[in-house]
Amino acid sequence: MTGNTVNSLDIDKSPRDTRVVVAMSGGVDSSVVAGLLKREGYDVLGVTLQLYDHGAAVHRAGSCCAGQDIDDARRVSETLGIPHYVLDYEQRFREAVINPFAESYVAGETPIPCVACNQTVKFADLLATARDLGADALATGHYIRSRPNPAPGHPGRRALYRPVDAARDQSYFLFATTQDQLDYLRFPLGDLSKARTRELAEEMGLVVAQKADSQDICFVPQGKYAAVIEKIRPNSALSGEIVHIDGRVLGEHEGIVHYTIGQRRGIGVAVGDPLYVVHLDARSRRVIVGPREALDTRQLVLRDVNWLGDAELGAIGAEGLACFAKVRSTRPPAPAVLRARDGVVSVELLEGEMGVAPGQACVLYSSDGEEARVYGGGFIYRTERSPEAQAMLTRLLRPAAA
Repeated sequence: MTGNTVNSLDIDKSPRDTRVVVAMSGGVDSSVVAGLLKREGYDVLGVTLQLYDHGAAVHRAGSCCAGQDIDDARRVSETLGIPHYVLDYEQRFREAVINPFAESYVAGETPIPCVACNQTVKFADLLATARDLGADALATGHYIRSRPNPAPGHPGRRALYRPVDAARDQSYFLFATTQDQLDYLRFPLGDLSKARTRELAEEMGLVVAQKADSQDICFVPQGKYAAVIEKIRPNSALSGEIVHIDGRVLGEHEGIVHYTIGQRRGIGVAVGDPLYVVHLDARSRRVIVGPREALDTRQLVLRDVNWLGDAELGAIGAEGLACFAKVRSTRPPAPAVLRARDGVVSVELLEGEMGVAPGQACVLYSSDGEEARVYGGGFIYRTERSPEAQAMLTRLLRPAAA
């Protein structure tokens, strides 16, 4: 082929000469991706990852990458007439996702295992497998868009954007996708709504057309993450004090893994006014609580930053880059200023956010609209509250740090 012909995946080949590996979870989204690409004439291979013991999860609704899901992916592949492979990644998933998830919670953080899974198992290990299979691209069912963004010496470079269906936006979980991975990945559903995806599944006669979306963290049955953590780290359930931000000891807890920043219900103590978890002091096993205003967060320091912007991150400097930041998957992007100086990357949240926790992601965008480009982001290493709340926390934590 010449450079005058580019297929729908922006690859300079005819579809029949373009091999695409589709990551098939057994759900409707990735199944439709495989069907669309097959319909266009691509050389499609379906690959499903077995990520954890599927024996106990065969009939569990709301999961993914388990026994029933693997069977569904196989049946969809048979309907479409494409080869289908199942790869056993259980050990890798345990090492790269489950164990770090438990360690992070024990350290008082609020981890996002779906980001870690994309970082390691899916967009590193599976991507390498796709290349070994001679594929020109790895396609997934994520709702996000990528477009060509060529740069000098990098004609195949791509940029990442929010999807058309803002209600299905998965950019928060994909911020850690590296530039090299992004150039190889394709997201065919980025321009579709979820409703249209289900319509296509019906048109294709796929058994998963009305299958419910996965809801829970796949390896955490019924959302009971504390039980999973205690099984991996038995010492995580050590008791400690529940302390008011003003220094008063209000009671005891049975392990900080039962708490998250911003939590109001189920704290286990009452003082008349509503209380929220405002800090988890893992070193001294203290759960620190206080009024809602003590959750107001204005500054973040990030670690493990992945930058997808055109300019170098280090060139942003102290003056900063006006952008929009998203600190929870369910929150819209809000005005922020990104700064990078002396090796420290920080984000100023111009409107403040309530209940931001270390371990969560801060994802950065060019705007808060549908066409917003994803600049990347990082994991929250440290937060700074309003001056009054920060001063109280500093006084409270100083003895534990001595």
